[in-house]
Amino acid sequence: MVNLDQMQTNPFLTNEQIKEKAPSVFTTSPSSEVSKHYTHIPTTKVIEDMRTLGWDVVDVQEVRARKNSTRGFQKHLVIFRNNDVIINGDDGDTVYPQILLTNSHDGKNAFQFQAGLFRLICSNGLVIATTQFESVKMRHMGYTFEELQTNIREMVEKLPLTVESMNKMKSTELEQEKALEFAKECLSTRFNEKEMKRITIDLNELLEPTRPEDQGSDLWSIFNVVQEKIIGGDFSYAIGNKARKARRIKNFKQDQRINSELFEVALEYVN
Repeated sequence: MVNLDQMQTNPFLTNEQIKEKAPSVFTTSPSSEVSKHYTHIPTTKVIEDMRTLGWDVVDVQEVRARKNSTRGFQKHLVIFRNNDVIINGDDGDTVYPQILLTNSHDGKNAFQFQAGLFRLICSNGLVIATTQFESVKMRHMGYTFEELQTNIREMVEKLPLTVESMNKMKSTELEQEKALEFAKECLSTRFNEKEMKRITIDLNELLEPTRPEDQGSDLWSIFNVVQEKIIGGDFSYAIGNKARKARRIKNFKQDQRINSELFEVALEYVN
């Protein structure tokens, strides 16, 4: 979700860069279709409040507007990172917690916050399992900085659960047969049951690391290899005699869903 080069050189986006990538973030008034009782709080207000709390923007996305009347009001995603909140692994695997905010200006969505992780050695955007981090929703009506501050503090306080999960995955070794089973189950987060019966895929290829840092038979290493390939479309499969190259997941809603489900699958394999 976040570009690695950007993360290492100039991690935080300016308002101009945000507006270029996702103009809907800067919409100053709601859609004309909303109720007269709707309270409009622009996403930029939350961005400024998050910056006050030490969280700045590293990436933004918006869904494609299907018609002109929804352009500028569609659902969008803002990803925040705090330079003071870092998880340093004993093996040099540095992970940055993220906070993912989704919103729209059409009256159909409250502010929704999710916790995520960004792994420095690759370009994964990982949404933490909902069993550990329930998404936090804030209504536009009655929005206050104090409530935001409380919600963000509570999310940060739960980060030790993330460290615990990572350490358990790192200490869980998977034999080849179990790793193949894990890879197949991960595929079901992207393909439905009917599609899974039709496709043929080399699971060993899905498990093949793309970088030396991901070599290993521990669950954490295997999970990150499979997760990156499934999201990035870095694998091939066949339907009958027709070979196909998977496409990268570009829709952020689908990205978040698959990432969350992948983490849930991984937790099932922890010793």
